[in-house]
Amino acid sequence: MRLIDAHCHFDFPQFDDRRDNELEQGRSRGLSGLVIPGVRRPDWDRVRDTALAHEGLFYCLGIHPWFVEEHSEADLAELRRRLEGQPECCLGIGECGLDRLKGNLERQWPWFEAQVDLARELNLPLVIHSVKTHDEVHGLLNRRQWHGRALIHGFSGSFQQAAKLVDLGCFIGVGGVITHPRARKTRDAIARLPLKALVLETDAPDMAPEGVPQGENSPRYLPDILDALAELRGASPEQLAPALLDNVSRLYGWATAGIGE
Repeated sequence: MRLIDAHCHFDFPQFDDRRDNELEQGRSRGLSGLVIPGVRRPDWDRVRDTALAHEGLFYCLGIHPWFVEEHSEADLAELRRRLEGQPECCLGIGECGLDRLKGNLERQWPWFEAQVDLARELNLPLVIHSVKTHDEVHGLLNRRQWHGRALIHGFSGSFQQAAKLVDLGCFIGVGGVITHPRARKTRDAIARLPLKALVLETDAPDMAPEGVPQGENSPRYLPDILDALAELRGASPEQLAPALLDNVSRLYGWATAGIGE
């Protein structure tokens, strides 16, 4: 099997001095690559350097809703400048989005809108953080007549909400939440959605699977998420893996480059 972790904060200090070991363990279980999202301008260089230092690693750049207060219009201009240059291994824009539980939602809106517009202009995929805002995210994308590629990262919502986003062409991020039996609503949604809309992710070091302490998640646990997904959908991991690889390849534009082959 070849597995891609579509969203992993592998640049975070929790992985310092052990990235090679984490990747080695992951690769022994089928991990062939991962994508690191950027969340704030001061971290963008670290995100890039981490990706470029290891084979099979890629990255995105964006401004996360938790950190919008730290940024100015100059940072949006710098984001545009970097992305227009089509830097090596840079795949898209994110992590951006909305979060009803942390920060000021009204102040998050213009930053999300600006990054949606930039992704549409540059024909880049979006990595979207959405917490208790799935309907708002859908509404914004719909109003912007979004027809591009987008990952709704760390999805935790209903089947109805997910289906509306999938109808807009979004991919749904499947992470550690589905390994928790109490997450019945999300497990039901993931079980019922079209397989072609699903993408595996860990969000490591956060969003830990069942049995892994909070804050200690790792890309090496991606196969455990695949196992949980296979159980939910009544299939084997070996049956699901090729479709999931194709999905993440379409999301990040690898299909035309042959990376997902």
